[in-house]
Amino acid sequence: MQHFEQAVIGLIDHYGYAGLFVALALGNFGVPIGSEIVLPVAGALTATGHLSYLWLTIAIALAGELAGGTVGYAIGRYGGVPIIERYGKYIHFTHERLMRVHGFFERWGTFAIFVCRFLPFIRGVSAIPAGIAEMNLGLFYLWTFLGSLIFCTFLIMLGNTFGTHLDAVIPLLRKGGYFVLGAAVAAAIVAVVAVRLRARAVRTE
Repeated sequence: MQHFEQAVIGLIDHYGYAGLFVALALGNFGVPIGSEIVLPVAGALTATGHLSYLWLTIAIALAGELAGGTVGYAIGRYGGVPIIERYGKYIHFTHERLMRVHGFFERWGTFAIFVCRFLPFIRGVSAIPAGIAEMNLGLFYLWTFLGSLIFCTFLIMLGNTFGTHLDAVIPLLRKGGYFVLGAAVAAAIVAVVAVRLRARAVRTE
C-alpha cells in the first residue's frame, strides 16, 4: 500500500493540481488511496512551492472529493447492490461491510455521510451505499462538503505547517491521525444532539 501511496504522491508532484484532483476523486469511489497521507503531502508541496497557493490546494482537494463522491453515488444509484456483490471484493468492500454501513445510515440518517468523512476506508466508499439508498442528493452534497472541508483543510494545513519535516509526521498520521479528526466528529455529534434535544424541549413546552 505504501508503494501505491508513493506513486500517487509522485502523480501530484509531477502533475500538480490535476494530479491532486484525480487522486482524491479516485479515492472517493473505492480506489484505496490513503487520503490521510495524500492531503498532508499536498500541504507540504504547497509549503515548498510545488503547488501555488494554500487556498487553491484546499479548493482542488474539495473539488476532487465531491467529484469522486458524485461518481460513487452514481455507481450505487444505478448499479445497486449487485455491483457491490460483483466488484466489491476488488476494493475489499464486501456485502457484510455494506450492511454495516447501511445500518449506520439507518441510525444516523443523512448526517452519517458527514461522520463517514472521518472514518478509515469507509470515507472512500460511503457514497456508494448512499446512492443505493437513494439518499437526497442535496443533503448528500451538503454533508460531504462540510465533512471534506474539515478533513481536507486540517490535513493540508498540517502538512503545510511541517513542510519539509513531514516525513517525521507521516508515521503518526498512519497510526493515529484519525483520532484527532474523530474528536472533531464527536464534538459535531454532541452539538447536533444538543440542538435536537433543545428543539424537542421547545416543542413540548
